[in-house]
Amino acid sequence: MTILKPLLNDWNFKAAGENEWLPAAVPGCVHRDLVRNGVISDPFFGTNEYDLQWIDKKDWEYETYFDVSPELLKSDRVELVFEGLDTYAEITLNGRPLLRTNNMFRTWRADGKPLLQPAENHLHLLFRSPVHEGLAILETKPYGLPAINDHSEDGGLGERKVSVYARKAPYHYGWDWGPRFVTSGIWRELYLEAWSDARMADLFIRQDGVTADQARLTALVEVETSRGWEGELVLSSDRGHSWTRPVSLTPGHHRIELEVEIERPDLWWCRGLGAPALYSFTAELKHSEGSTAVRTVRTGLRSVRLVREPDDSGTSFYIELNGIPVFAKGANHIPNDSFVTEVTAERYRHEIATAAESHMNMLRVWGGGIYEQDVFYDLCDEYGLLVWQDYMFACSMYPGDPAFIENVRAEAQDNLVRLRNHPCLALWCGNNEIDAAWSHYLEDAGWGWKEQYPADARREIWQDYLELFHKVLPEVTEAYAPGASYWPSSPMAGLSEDGTRHSGYTSQSGDIHYWGVWHAEEPFENYNVYVGRFMSEYGFQSFPELRTVLSYALEHDLELTSDVMLAHQKNNRGNLLIQSYMRQAMNEPNDFRSFLHMSQLLQADAMRMAIEAHRRRRPLCMGTLYWQMNDCWPVASWAGMDYFGRWKAMQYAVREAYQDLTLSMDNRPEDSVAVYVLSDRPYAIQASLRLRVYDRSGQLRSEPYRESISVEAGSSLLAVNLPVDSLLQDAAPEDRLLLVELEEDGVLTARRVHYFVSARQLPLSRPAIRIKELPEPDGPVYVLETNVLASRVWLLSEKEGCFSRNDFELIPGQPERILFYARASDPENPAFVRSSAGRLNVTSLFDLCKSPPTPSIDQPQEVRHG
Repeated sequence: MTILKPLLNDWNFKAAGENEWLPAAVPGCVHRDLVRNGVISDPFFGTNEYDLQWIDKKDWEYETYFDVSPELLKSDRVELVFEGLDTYAEITLNGRPLLRTNNMFRTWRADGKPLLQPAENHLHLLFRSPVHEGLAILETKPYGLPAINDHSEDGGLGERKVSVYARKAPYHYGWDWGPRFVTSGIWRELYLEAWSDARMADLFIRQDGVTADQARLTALVEVETSRGWEGELVLSSDRGHSWTRPVSLTPGHHRIELEVEIERPDLWWCRGLGAPALYSFTAELKHSEGSTAVRTVRTGLRSVRLVREPDDSGTSFYIELNGIPVFAKGANHIPNDSFVTEVTAERYRHEIATAAESHMNMLRVWGGGIYEQDVFYDLCDEYGLLVWQDYMFACSMYPGDPAFIENVRAEAQDNLVRLRNHPCLALWCGNNEIDAAWSHYLEDAGWGWKEQYPADARREIWQDYLELFHKVLPEVTEAYAPGASYWPSSPMAGLSEDGTRHSGYTSQSGDIHYWGVWHAEEPFENYNVYVGRFMSEYGFQSFPELRTVLSYALEHDLELTSDVMLAHQKNNRGNLLIQSYMRQAMNEPNDFRSFLHMSQLLQADAMRMAIEAHRRRRPLCMGTLYWQMNDCWPVASWAGMDYFGRWKAMQYAVREAYQDLTLSMDNRPEDSVAVYVLSDRPYAIQASLRLRVYDRSGQLRSEPYRESISVEAGSSLLAVNLPVDSLLQDAAPEDRLLLVELEEDGVLTARRVHYFVSARQLPLSRPAIRIKELPEPDGPVYVLETNVLASRVWLLSEKEGCFSRNDFELIPGQPERILFYARASDPENPAFVRSSAGRLNVTSLFDLCKSPPTPSIDQPQEVRHG
């Protein structure tokens, strides 16, 4: 049997050349070890980032001492296993060389048996500076490579971009939402693995064909033997299945295949389409004396593929799960921390539970971060979230020398083998935005990179690109995750017959990153215009809430252009862009604190408009993944959930817009209002749709529409389109609002309020909002009422958690019932637990603006029903 001995305790570290050893945490990194020992201050506070760039210019040493048992030493084989070393490490055991590493994303193994002793084994790791390593490589090259998000200037390197030469998380070198902290350290588990006779290295449940009637599977068992072995392989499931086959092995490496079938399997479904059923499979090598090796994996049985087929609009681009087209709803995920070992299982669960609570069914693991920890994919399996998985390449051109290519090949193999049993994995993508940035076949397109190089260099750089993303990565994907879908770059329109040339950036095929809103300063309304087959990136920034800002800033820093605000805004024009858009859409904020929250309202409006535009265009568009789900530090960014997991207004807007059955309003052209019913339900439904017009005092003025409607499965239905004049009935547009409600089986499913004027024109009075806390068995309910129309009502609790609804319109005479869900810290409990919110603070748009428009006097009219 296998013996595992973790080596995570009693570590010390120091800068190379210094004498004093300090205690270290493993897994961890040098920056956090320096914080824990009081050597440096909080890297995230103020402008500290710029003062800590010396850390990545030093080499760092880590060491520990450990004993081993006689039983372990007597094993046939003893290996040291390093699941993650960041990044350039020289390792010695008892003073003798053991291993050299150069890739953060690989698992490294070394034979330790010849070097081990019973007591006081000395394990020493020297981490060489990734910056100095990169500079040394750069000096050997005739030219540098583009790396637009490498903040080399912040690191004191000027224009010398070295991130592309390291197989290390690209975002560590800076990004337009993240700081530059180029880390070193032991970032994943390390242990001794000892065994005799046989070791089961891997168990892969290959899914050869899965339907509701039958799952045809092949168990691929990787076995390493130290001597001849005979017995049988037993495969069993936690559902009571069992299969066997005889096995006869010689010393060495072997792959054993066992084909099995399961009748009427429970299928794994993504959220919204069914339950994410999971199976555990155990493979065991047995002989007359008992069990020699055993391994258990968990998977879900499903068929999943990327569908790209010609249709009347071009070429489709969508995920098909168990034969059902999936409209992908979700976000782009980045690492949850600049220092990845600080992310606890609870923080991962909070993010995945937030995604599920927000009615998402997909997350994209973006290519500038890391191949995520196992717990991330475990949670996606359990919550029913599909994963679009990028390989770790983003916004840069990369080398193509043989050593680099082989390093990447091994990296891809390690991560494919580690992750391929996860049913959540829907798609592997070669890189983020490189094809579009270089745009080799369109001379006038791209980001201006190729124009910086002479013709021979351009050809060489592009050939290196093709070798890596059109040859090596698809080959290794098919070899180690057979049948998995691969897409070379995001965004990308398609491939030519020779498999290399893309057909441009188009809305007729492929996926799109639409950044006209934000980077190009286009109006929000353009979200309605630029809709492609799959919208894999788009976004709009906001600030986090005040208490998050105060985690990195002092009172005197609360100003848009202060050094601290600019240090925590990594998009060069970000703060001014937020201000510019706000001036167009909203009234002037009272002060900077009001500006913080109003930026969130602006962001919520943008994302709601984009998501609904995408869903309305189903089936032309079959996916919407906004940028971005989360943050790696407290910052102004595109995230809907800030670094501390606090929901911005955008998260509540997303939650409403992503409901499986929801409403969408479109007032193009401006003389009409179209009401859409959007359904991602896998079955047709009957519902009741009701439209009512109110004045600002809450008096019902008319009911122009109330009908039972039929909504097909997976559809976008234009339910009703009414002229604005018929809704206003000669009233001033600023004096009326339209309330649209959708009921299913007598239960309110969706509710939308539509104004006939912009937020700048909306007259507001100071509302007197009353909150009653009413006890219920599962926790209190908060009932809110108002005397006058209250727009953009926002609840803030003293506890960490979220509300059932927030950022909503409160109409006089129509109470709102709101629940609070506390963020749970116990992994055994649900991620959100209904509870009391504690002290509550409530604000509305009136409280945020300097001078909202003054309401006019409105004369009561007879109620008319249409």
